[in-house]
Amino acid sequence: MTALSPELRLWDPPVTYRIGVAMGVHANPYSGELLRSIRAAAAQAGCDVTLADTGEPDSEAAVVRALRADLVDGVLLVPSAGAEAVINGLVRMGVPTVLVDRVAARNDVDQVGTENVHAVASLVRHLTERRHRKIGFISGEESLEISRERVRGYRLGLEQAGLRFNRELVECGLSTSGGAARATAKLLDGWPSPTALVVADESMLVGVQYEAHRRGIRIGAELAVVGYGDMEWARRVSPAVTTLAQPVADLGRRAVQLLLSRMADPDRPPESVSLTPRFLHGASCGC
Repeated sequence: MTALSPELRLWDPPVTYRIGVAMGVHANPYSGELLRSIRAAAAQAGCDVTLADTGEPDSEAAVVRALRADLVDGVLLVPSAGAEAVINGLVRMGVPTVLVDRVAARNDVDQVGTENVHAVASLVRHLTERRHRKIGFISGEESLEISRERVRGYRLGLEQAGLRFNRELVECGLSTSGGAARATAKLLDGWPSPTALVVADESMLVGVQYEAHRRGIRIGAELAVVGYGDMEWARRVSPAVTTLAQPVADLGRRAVQLLLSRMADPDRPPESVSLTPRFLHGASCGC
């Protein structure tokens, strides 16, 4: 009879579900934290995670097909711009799916993201309380629902402060640092020139910083800047950037919970969850 070491595992714990995660691993500054949160929540529920890097938008459909071929039980998808066809395919095939972070304007799929409209309105109000009246806005990729929501938040904040919307104070930064640098240049060279900028996402904040420094404009003193996102560098630069921080860890945990609920009860009504961002005050707003 062969004796077995007491340290030797006789079997692994049973796997409840296999979860496929489709996301651009380097698509945004917090992708790593989001993935770690998803893995931790899945492990706690006894689930395996298979990661597929969507990379370029054109590869998204192929990546999701590969996940399905790998026999995953459900999919967590961080959709890119123009991902409607991919989402439609998942819904049509009845694949348990949760859209994460970048929610879509639809009610036939589970989604979890961060509240945008009232959050951005609060950034605008923060600037108006500092007596800013010419507040510019750098919006994100127009095909993304979160970009449209943040534009609505900007307009709501102006309305709440008794200010009129001026189309000349809005430029699209395409959700990229380069696009934001060009948008900032247009706004600063235009009329009326803004005294403050609201930036719709963290990637674009880099471009705003670059263009302001290129022109020798002192952020916080000569130009107030606030934005949406939680980037470590934003707290290290001088002045630190005033931002709304997305609850990234909670996004991952809640997404896994939603997917588990969907797989356990495929017929329940789709749910859309909006988490509240956290206000992080820096000196970039001039106060």
